[in-house]
Amino acid sequence: MDMKKLPALALFIGLALIGGCAMNYTAADFDRLGKDMMKASFQTRGQAHIDRINQDEVNAACSAADLSGKPIDAALQRRLEAAELAKVVYPADGKFLGDWRKGEVEAQSGRGATWSDKAGEPNGGNCYNCHQISKAEISYGTLGPSLYQYGKLRGDSEAVVKYTWAKIFNAKAFNLCTNMPRFGHEKMLTEAQMKDLMALLLDPESPVNKN
Repeated sequence: MDMKKLPALALFIGLALIGGCAMNYTAADFDRLGKDMMKASFQTRGQAHIDRINQDEVNAACSAADLSGKPIDAALQRRLEAAELAKVVYPADGKFLGDWRKGEVEAQSGRGATWSDKAGEPNGGNCYNCHQISKAEISYGTLGPSLYQYGKLRGDSEAVVKYTWAKIFNAKAFNLCTNMPRFGHEKMLTEAQMKDLMALLLDPESPVNKN
């Protein structure tokens, strides 16, 4: 943390809040000050890198829409989603499914990408934080839809397999402001890990697809 910059920024914002409208600060001023404070407060440590506070065009558009309370322009959304879909990288060997047993472990794990995680250690998918997946797991989030019996209900056609891969790789290609991480695009998961999660969802022997 840059202690020289942080107090000055905090003091400036505090005075602006006390002064209120009389000081004539705009929303852009506060946005700039907030960004400056974040840059002064964050540091690269472990797997947490300072560059994660830099928004790309997608995150900036979603943040602006959230701040304004208005939906993103439809044409802009279509353009950005198409650009995100073009970033999806499919397996070079043409094989999409790995080991569902490993995929279950990855789905359970929420480790990774924090300041206390050492570089090179594998991340988890933390899938149960947002989804129901297997019937045996009774603790799961509901932010995302249930994925129980995902493969049994959808089949394993080429279209389904490629869609599922793309969704895990870069979910923003289908829903620009989704809360789902871009696991492949952001290199949060390796190709092998993604294959294991694919097997968890689509392999007929996976607990996901068992009654």
